[in-house]
Amino acid sequence: MVTTRGRLDAADPTERVGSWDFNEADEVVLYVHGLNADAESARDQAYTARLGLAAAGATAEADGPPVVGYSWASNVDWGPAKQNADANAAPLADWVAAWADDDGRPLHLFAHSLGARVTGAALRRLADRGRTDALASVSLFGGAIPNDSVGTDGRYGSAIAAVDAPVYNFHSRNDRVLGWVYRLSDGTRAVGHGGLAGSANAPAGYEDVDVTDLVADHYSYIEPEEGCLPRAVDRIGIE
Repeated sequence: MVTTRGRLDAADPTERVGSWDFNEADEVVLYVHGLNADAESARDQAYTARLGLAAAGATAEADGPPVVGYSWASNVDWGPAKQNADANAAPLADWVAAWADDDGRPLHLFAHSLGARVTGAALRRLADRGRTDALASVSLFGGAIPNDSVGTDGRYGSAIAAVDAPVYNFHSRNDRVLGWVYRLSDGTRAVGHGGLAGSANAPAGYEDVDVTDLVADHYSYIEPEEGCLPRAVDRIGIE
């Protein structure tokens, strides 16, 4: 795990937690969780992503790409959680850039729910710093951000176009949390529910992937046997 909980004001806001013994791995997945996750839930979700990848055939339990969880303080109310998501942009961008410099193995970023806001903000930071080469791919699962924010003229559009990696948006119309709760809370449609807004243009490198036939609810995207990771693995090309 990488955590910024209680550390955002520190000189080095990210801290490594747990075992980092995966020297034989050829590539790594970084998982950014969404709303209402405490430290234990963040760890559990990262492990679920690991199991989901194994079930999808992307990895064996003993080898293949490990999953690093990015743990941030999302277990607060909606408004403060969005502020915390934005505040994690620089720490996440710093960590991703440091990984590229110090390790160099391909890093695939997975973001669930409000983790898409953390990720979009971090992509903007990376673009501003000219570090568009730091990621191998970006995947949003049930992204809790406006459906026009990923468009060419949207908040994250230019950063998505700048990154030297494909950006996939896995969305499901069965996701009632986004279809109802998010829409009522923010007054906008979520990109994780129906994909990019019809009035927006897709940036270079961006692709909507409809997984309505696979994902039954907001919490199933990365679940083993019932989520959409097999389709994601096929798109991304994780081995």
